Amino acid sequence: MTHRSRLFVLMAALLLSASRPSAHDLWIEASAFRPDPGRVVGLHLLVGQDFLGDPIPRDPALIEQFVAVTPDTTVPVVGQDGADPAGLVRQTAPALVVIAYRSRSTAITLPPDKFNQYLRDEGLDDVAQFRAAHRQNDAPARELFARCAKALLQTGQPSTSQSDRQVGMTLELIAGRNPYTLRAGDGLSVQLLFEHTPLKGALVIALNRQHPNTRVAVRTNADGRVLLPLADPGEWLIKAVHMIAAPKESGAEWQSYWASLTFELGDGPRGTAGAASR
Repeated sequence: MTHRSRLFVLMAALLLSASRPSAHDLWIEASAFRPDPGRVVGLHLLVGQDFLGDPIPRDPALIEQFVAVTPDTTVPVVGQDGADPAGLVRQTAPALVVIAYRSRSTAITLPPDKFNQYLRDEGLDDVAQFRAAHRQNDAPARELFARCAKALLQTGQPSTSQSDRQVGMTLELIAGRNPYTLRAGDGLSVQLLFEHTPLKGALVIALNRQHPNTRVAVRTNADGRVLLPLADPGEWLIKAVHMIAAPKESGAEWQSYWASLTFELGDGPRGTAGAASR
């Protein structure tokens, strides 16, 4: 990307964040979602909206968990403090690699208009109803928020026997199938867990990088599952937010958890690698 292109992206991100008052997503962007075995992959932590974001450097004070998981191993994601990419990973054998990043909680106070809009955008109807019932719509909100981001990387030939897996995050999205065995037009079942238990009635949103304004939004069933139609090839971001009352000793009213899941969908026949690694 040229300097002019990077400047344009940064300006667009600033304009977007100014025009939309809700809080920002965090997701993992891999330098290659389908790397050849043995290739070093950079893992960028991006914060933004509508799949347009700015990288944030690695901050050890925020990291609760940052690991790469395969059926055989769980290893820490290494990286240089203060650097972007925030992590580096290298997988030598064919596998579906689960990258998991979980942050510690951060405190923020939002003015009432921004907080109320954020509740609407993320489908947090129960919190919105509570605030309305307790005449808090004109009051600012003190919140703690934590990030629970995952990315799926495919090395070698994808297989239906390879699968996403639970890695123990507070709020976690789990793909029901290996997305690298799918193609554009297929559906993907995703389960949302809160504290290891299926979360019912939560809004799950899926965005494609090429068409971020065309969102798929579905609420989870009693098993915490949704079926998401993936109409287009390319990178996908699946996200969900859950909010509960914050501990009284925290000084905040609300605690939110932000889950995300990123991967790349091919446009070729099932079982092929599809688009080439970047």
